[in-house]
Amino acid sequence: MELPTLEGVRLAVQNLDGVALESPLQKNLRLSEKCQAEVFFKREDLQQVRSFKIRGAYNTICRLSEEERQKGIVCSSAGNHAQGVAFSCRALQIKGTIFMPVPTPQQKVDQVVMFGGDYIDIVLVGDTYDDSEAAAQAFSEQEGKIIIHPFNDIRVIEGQATIAMELIKQASTPIDYIFIPIGGGGLISGIVTVFSQLSPETQIIGVEPLGAPSMREALAAGKPVALTQIDKFVDGAAVKKVGNIPFEVSKNHISEVVTVPEGLVCQVILDLYNKDGIVAEPAAALSVAALENFGEKLKGKTAIALLCGGNNDITRTPEIKERALLFAKKKHYFIVRFPQRAGALKEFVNEILGPNDDITYFEFNKKTSKVKAPAVVGIELKDAADFQPLLERMKSRNFYGEYLNEQPDLFEFLI
Repeated sequence: MELPTLEGVRLAVQNLDGVALESPLQKNLRLSEKCQAEVFFKREDLQQVRSFKIRGAYNTICRLSEEERQKGIVCSSAGNHAQGVAFSCRALQIKGTIFMPVPTPQQKVDQVVMFGGDYIDIVLVGDTYDDSEAAAQAFSEQEGKIIIHPFNDIRVIEGQATIAMELIKQASTPIDYIFIPIGGGGLISGIVTVFSQLSPETQIIGVEPLGAPSMREALAAGKPVALTQIDKFVDGAAVKKVGNIPFEVSKNHISEVVTVPEGLVCQVILDLYNKDGIVAEPAAALSVAALENFGEKLKGKTAIALLCGGNNDITRTPEIKERALLFAKKKHYFIVRFPQRAGALKEFVNEILGPNDDITYFEFNKKTSKVKAPAVVGIELKDAADFQPLLERMKSRNFYGEYLNEQPDLFEFLI
């Protein structure tokens, strides 16, 4: 199997000159103090297409032959690769067709349209990236168009690897740790291609969402394996199977793969915005979440979190806040059984709820023929420790019906 090379990365640096931004390496004072380390963010969210994907896409497309350009190109993407391809198609005046999953945030779809203009067509198909990839592959075979794969391609990987060349140039001291989000593996394999030769002492920490640990499972199995199901929330990293080329490049050089719960990802997105003024998409927050939770290992070290993108649809903010609160155990949903008598709701509010508890969701339908009627109630707590006293008060006064947070099927149906 042919693998990416350092020479190929150096050629990619030339190809991307004037196209991709040399993204800043910024020290983060908040996390440096918290971790007692030198913590930096590599700001790929500041690229023109707001992600690193422009690097691999342009490096691949600009090297197509004239015959290949005439055929046109096709790609599949959860959003960011699509923007890089769309930008490249317009810049190089090549026609492209882009397949994206139906649940792709509208913000990403709109950005693809903006960057590609008349040079691209968008096809929304399937529920996951893997569904759109299958559709793109079938279309390529039928129409004879060139596939620009988002991660399982040597030139794409060499394009992403230009980030590592910049890091080595920008860092004033040796880099002890670098935290890299993993989806299909193109980004981490690009970093590995460079760091394994130019900075082998750096520990490469791969980070995946807990609901889509495709690289972790591949390393355990000794080969890429397809996950049977994934949580699609971290859309930029929700891939069922890592690429075989990224796996071969990375398998002996990744120091560790850690997983991050989707709820923690949401909290980090909110922290980055509220505390650092950074708009990060879920995949970008992975690296920061892992770095924050790495503990004593970082003390006195130099660590980099790679912020891979900033394409976050603002309409997802309520969902992000909700997931963060649920993860922090500050948001709880119950079926509350209210006695069918006047004053029952007043009693619940005044005597069951604590002084800092807040009702954020309430759905009730009075049943006049019954002694008690159920209501679905959402309660936000100021402190997670307030939950147990609340539960005990509900039970002692016979208001308790069901706790919905631990019943995902019922929760999804009712909320």
